[in-house]
Amino acid sequence: MKTVVIEHLARVEGHGGITVELDGKKVGKVHFDVFEGARLLESLVRGKRYDEISPILSRICSICSVAHSLTSLKASENSFGVQVTPQTELLRELLYQGENIQSHALHLFLLAVPDYLDLPSAIALAAKKPEAVLLGLRLKKLGNTIQETIGGRAVHPVNAVPGGFGTVPTVDQLIELRNSLITAVKDCDTVIDLMASLPPADFCHCDTAYAALRSPNADNYYAGDEVVVASNGDRSSISGAEYRKLANEQSVLHSHAKHSSFGGKPFMVGSLARLTVNPQRLTGKVAAAMERLQLKLPATNPMDNNKAQAVELVGDIERALEIIEQLLRDGVKDERPVKIQVRAGTGTAITEAPRGLLIHSYTYDAEGRITAADVITPTALNAACMEMHFRRVAEQCAASEDAVIAKRLEMTARAYDPCISCSVHLVRRQ
Repeated sequence: MKTVVIEHLARVEGHGGITVELDGKKVGKVHFDVFEGARLLESLVRGKRYDEISPILSRICSICSVAHSLTSLKASENSFGVQVTPQTELLRELLYQGENIQSHALHLFLLAVPDYLDLPSAIALAAKKPEAVLLGLRLKKLGNTIQETIGGRAVHPVNAVPGGFGTVPTVDQLIELRNSLITAVKDCDTVIDLMASLPPADFCHCDTAYAALRSPNADNYYAGDEVVVASNGDRSSISGAEYRKLANEQSVLHSHAKHSSFGGKPFMVGSLARLTVNPQRLTGKVAAAMERLQLKLPATNPMDNNKAQAVELVGDIERALEIIEQLLRDGVKDERPVKIQVRAGTGTAITEAPRGLLIHSYTYDAEGRITAADVITPTALNAACMEMHFRRVAEQCAASEDAVIAKRLEMTARAYDPCISCSVHLVRRQ
């Protein structure tokens, strides 16, 4: 009997580890050890007014602060029966695109790519392939600039408010973003060429269920209310109000992150899930990128989530440019936020954060103050599936040296691009 322990998982957000017990080729205990302190998010906002919630909950994470901010606004607006304008929908989608661009660029070029080249860090990667790091930083800056222009600042947006935006971007600002995106379109070929040049990571294969928000039109991350779970050719649909069928969280002794399952089985959320659930996106440059990366869906290898992020990066830059062209063509109206009429009620919002499905559900009293809140993040939804894939890695690599097993476990964890700090919230111990 031996134990492979990764005490501190590097190049991810937050603090966690992995423990795997092996008895020859037989795999025993497998744990995704999340020991980040519980955040108590739901308790933090109880009693707060509706206009205070989004700024507070965007602080859950600096990387995905836009996702928390906009999902919070969507949940509050659903509680009060507010319908925002089409322009606000477009601007929110653009803000989301900015976040996804910066997040995927950060993950791929600074956190994931070093694994494939047997390098310990982005600093080592910069010494060997400086052009790769510069490309990643350039695209991350583009995403941050979009967030700053639309959201008021690059981290923790302040311009997105209940019912709309405090101010709308000027024509000059949109033209400047358009010019930057046109340059980024040319970078996309380099992104895919780099990812295609990496050695294969072919050490984990198993059937996996995928859950993602179904895109109603061209919207990728913000719009929609229906979650689809795709597994072995079957597709099941869940409405936002039924989210507990998917996020049926259970506490586990070894982790501050709860585990969820659908039909008794773990599932994966994130880029790979979004492409699997929304095949209508797989056209044009996105389809060409998939072919170049030899990404086939549904995938059986969780490492393919890195390829899926690169494919999404191509689609996000293209979609952001389309939104700006539409705004410029239609003319940006100097809209004020839709007036909020508070009332007692419950509202649930589901969006797609860079790492996958994000759920906010609130209950308000007649004065517009929260009496109950529920926040469920992508990494919390992924936790059980991560452990399933760790088990498959250990089973398929059991004869390898401990260092090889440990590296492959770390690579698999990083392929999920986990946000561990987001995954811990209210935990009740029996």
